[in-house]
Formats: sequence, structure tokens, C-alpha cells
Amino acid sequence: MELKKDSHAVSIDMLLIVHPEGQADPGAQPPRRAGLQSIGNGIRKWQKLEENDLYGNLAEKQPPQHSQVITSYDNQGTQLTVEVHPQDSMPQLLKRFSLAKRLQGDKNGNTRPRQPGGKDAHAYPWDRSSLKSMSLDVRQFEKLDTYASQVTVKSGLDELVNDLLQEAHSDLERVRAIWIWICHHIEYDIKAAQEKDRQAFKLTDILRTQKTNCDGYAGLFEKMCRIAGVQCMTVPGYSKGFGYQTGQSFSGEFDHAWNAVYLEGRWHLVDSTWGSGLVDTTTSKFTFLYNEFYFLTHPALFIEDHFPDNKNWQLLKPPQSLRQFENNMYHKSEFYNKGMLSAHPATSVIRTVNGKATITMESCAPTLFMFMLNGKQEHGLLSLRKNGMKLDIYPPTMGTHKLQIFAKGNSDIYSSVLEYTLKCNYVDLGVRLPAELHQPMGPSWFSEQMGILKPSHPDPIIHTSDGRCSITFSVEEGINVLASLHGDDDLITEETQRRYIFQLHREKRTELKVQLPRAGKFALKIFVKKRQEPGNYIFVFNYLLCCSNTKVTWPMFPESFGNWGQDNELLEPLSGVLPANRNVPFKLKLHGVAKALVKGQDTWPLTLNSEGYWEGSCSTAGCQEVYVMVLENANHNFYSYILKYKVNDQ
Repeated sequence: MELKKDSHAVSIDMLLIVHPEGQADPGAQPPRRAGLQSIGNGIRKWQKLEENDLYGNLAEKQPPQHSQVITSYDNQGTQLTVEVHPQDSMPQLLKRFSLAKRLQGDKNGNTRPRQPGGKDAHAYPWDRSSLKSMSLDVRQFEKLDTYASQVTVKSGLDELVNDLLQEAHSDLERVRAIWIWICHHIEYDIKAAQEKDRQAFKLTDILRTQKTNCDGYAGLFEKMCRIAGVQCMTVPGYSKGFGYQTGQSFSGEFDHAWNAVYLEGRWHLVDSTWGSGLVDTTTSKFTFLYNEFYFLTHPALFIEDHFPDNKNWQLLKPPQSLRQFENNMYHKSEFYNKGMLSAHPATSVIRTVNGKATITMESCAPTLFMFMLNGKQEHGLLSLRKNGMKLDIYPPTMGTHKLQIFAKGNSDIYSSVLEYTLKCNYVDLGVRLPAELHQPMGPSWFSEQMGILKPSHPDPIIHTSDGRCSITFSVEEGINVLASLHGDDDLITEETQRRYIFQLHREKRTELKVQLPRAGKFALKIFVKKRQEPGNYIFVFNYLLCCSNTKVTWPMFPESFGNWGQDNELLEPLSGVLPANRNVPFKLKLHGVAKALVKGQDTWPLTLNSEGYWEGSCSTAGCQEVYVMVLENANHNFYSYILKYKVNDQ
């Protein structure tokens, strides 16, 4: 009915709800403590909704001109609700009735969303098609994400959702806006999560403190989706989250909760708890760190760390058993965020064979890897492949070891992507790797990217029978190369790390001549630097040099100084230690030099031959050191030192 229209007129809308005596509406929300209070004879007084409304919204004190509600029951169970609202405004009851119709699951008005069925299931195992359960380009959400992350709570949940949906124009965008807001504003409450009773958080408390546990995250997400008119369910279950130990079993009370949301005719999975950030295992502190992976995650990937109480909510065909969930390899979300596709072995516990375990990983694009065995980057050989890596690991002792593998992906930060437990019952004492053997091993796509091309030795391990080897490669224009040799004894000190390597340049090829001081295993580390750029040399890769000949005792090469040019070439003598009381021949190719000489007890000039080499000889009698010196400008009289030799004692 409508009252007479004048300046003070109001509209009265009446919604008649009839229930048979003794039955309740199956879709009705449970009564709220501060709802409408009975005062006798089935008549209820005027009252503003001061706590939670029909859909769990925060209390909002309405000004007099806003809607007010009268509800009455008779003795037959008939409910009469009257709303008085300003003229020309849409009745709130009609809004809620319309929303309930959108959420209803059947013709009887049941608002509980339908259970998942066959059309919701995805094939298992993962087909590598997408990380998402629907075709999606998250870049389409850039504007919406920025907007939603900046929305603030003003009063109630209704108003918050309404503000979030201002820039959302589809159910997918509505869900996205809610997801982004929760992930950027709600902090994980570690203390509450550790309480054994797993108390349920009130939505009012969550919005006030902006802290909750996983139950609160899931409950808040479900309520906000329902207010937005999108079907959503909370799914309890087991998880491989904070505190999970590789290979552990699950039983008893469920430890986590997440959501299923209905979009485009199909159920999809989200976890806003894990999308919001992470807990530091050492400090037990929460840090906001947005994780896109848990938004509409492909079910074949979601099952790796989420096992629901009802197998239908796996959304998989075939579904996995709890035993499979416990035994399956746990790939962290970063495994997929960093572009990984697979890992072998596909079990979390590996037993070594003859003291060795081999792990391979496949990625969708070239990326850098590193590993840690028991917290140290030791006892392993990691080589990069075009799309992945191979790691041979040699535990130093028998027993159980923790192996972590890290990947860089498209970012500048390495993230842990995989963890294994190694069980070793045999140690190969013949395998002792240098502590300075860093990763990666051998040339790869990365060394090409850094300017080192066409290496003479593509394999990371070089065996030498006489303790000497020569390694060549091309170097891009403008790139300087530096190399150092590292062992596990005092024969190679920090001062002499580069004295067992002599670097030469011939016809656009760089040659590294290496002489080992003894038998054993050595790390040959390769660094590069752009000539025109300031800063330090960057490590690129290393070789493992192996020599089993115990008779090897090569001396160091001569010490070179700053004026030894990149394109100079030394043919003889290559040994940095000269015999005493001998005439020693010298032959070098020097560029941009007017004169050259060798200085010992006396001075011996070198002459330039027709092939462009400076030649001559020097007596080592009566001296302890011999220098090669050059005059770069014929008009000057200042000679520069370029090489230094030591002379054996008498």
C-alpha cells in the first residue's frame, strides 16, 4: 500500500513469509543475539539492527530517515515483516530477498550451494596446461587489484563489500576484489592458530582487529562472497602448511580451512590464508607476502598441500586417498610460481645409491638454481640445463640429511621450491669435493648470457693425468674474464689462487692454462665483468678439476701485473719458478710496446722477430727474482713491470 503523497510521505512494503507450524525455513540464517526481542502476544517492537543483520553485517546505527522494520508472528507460525523506508528508495528487504533467490540452490528455496559433481572435476595428474582452474590472465586484474587493495573498512561488512564491488562487473571480478582485499588486509593470528579449541572468530572481531586464523579467513571470504551474490563454501581439511614435516601422517582434527567458489558454472578453489603471506619458521612471525598461486588454483596442484574432509571437494578425477596425499611429493607454491614443471625423484624421501643421490628438475624456461644440504652449499654438483637442472649430491656422513633446492625464476631472489629427506647408509670416501665448489657447475645457457661462448670443455668435470689442462672459449667484446683455483689445503692460499692459472688471448679466443700443485680435486672458478662498468667481477660457473697422479707438483705461473695486457701472450717460460744459474729463454707477444727487457742480476734486452714475438735469454746466476719490463713509449725512459719470476735457491 502507499500513503498519501506529501512532503512527509513514506512507502510501506510488506513481505509475507509463511511457515507451517513446527518447521523453519531451511535457508534462514540463525537468529542473532541482539536481533528483534519478543515482548508478548507474538508482537515485536520497533528495533534497529544493532549487531549483525540477515547476512552477518556489522551493526550500523541508522539515522531516522533510513529504513525501519517491524516483525510479528501469530500463533499459527505466520511471520509478518513490515519495512518503512524513504519514498523512491529500494526496500532493503527486497534487496535481501533478491539476493537469497540468487543464492538458492533448489526450487524449495534452500540457500546452501550445490555439492560438486562430475563437471567440476579436473583430470589428475596435472596436465601442465595452466596453474589456474580456468583460462585466466591475471594482468586483466591490475586496475581492479590496485583499487581493491586500497579500500578501507568504514563501518560494516555490507558497506565494505559494496565499496569493493564498485569496480567489479562480473562474478569473477567480485571474487577477485574480495580475495585481494582479504589478502592485503587480514593478518594471520599465530597465537589463535595455536589454540587447541580452534575458536571461531566473529566477523566483527576480524574487521576490528584485522587478524584471524584460517577458519576466520575462510569464514570471512564466504560471507563476503555471499553478500556479493556469489556462491561460496568453506572447506575444512588437512594441509601441508606451517609446521609440516616431510613424510608426516595426518589424523584426528582437521588443521586448516579454505574455500570453494562457484564461477562460470563450475567450482573453483581458493585459499586466502596462504594467499596473504607466510609465517617465519624461526621467529613464528607473520609477514604479508601476496601469493597469487592460491587464487583459483588448478585442483591437481591444490591437492599437493590441501586434503579436504570430503573427497568431492578435491575436484579431481580420480580423487586421491589420504595415504597418497601423505606420500606424494610436496611441491611448494614457489615451485610453480618459479616456473617449475616436474622433479625427479617424485618422492620426498630418497635413499642414496653407493653414497650418491641424483635429482633432476624441469622448468618451463631457463632459470638459476642453488641447493643447501643441511644448511650449507656443499657436497653437491649442480649443473644447469636449458630448461631445468641436474644435481648429484654426496652426503658426507651416514644418516638422515635435509636437502633444499632453490630457484630464481624471473625475480632477483632465490626461493625454496623443493625439500627432500636423504637417507644415506654408505659414504664414498673417494668423493671429496672442495668447499669452494660453488654452483652452477660447468658452462651453460647462463655463461653464454654472461658472454662466454663455445667452451672447449662443455662438461663440468675435467680429468687430467699430468695435472695440467688448457681450457678455451670465446668472449664477447667488452668482457673481461678472471679465474681462480681453489683446493682444500694450504698449498693454495688467497694470495696464490690465480697464480696456478695463466690467461692468454689468441684470435678472439681466451685460453686458461692450469697447472695443479698436487693430486686431488680443485674448483676452477670463472668470473666476468664488463670493462666499461664499475663494480666487482661476477661469478658465472666453475669446473671441477680432478687429478689422481700423486707425482704431480706443478709450480705457480709467473706473477703478472696491471700492465700485462689482455692480448699479450707468453710462450716461455711458463713456470713462475726458474732454475738457478741457468740461461733461460724468453718468448712473448706484447702489444703496443716500444722496448722489452729481462732484469735479473743484470739486464738483457729482448728483440722483436719477424713473427711479432719478443725473444731473448736471461741468466739467473746471482739473483732471487727476475722481471720482464717494457717501455710503452719510445720517447720515455720509464719501464713498467709486467711479469715476475722467482729463482730457486742455490
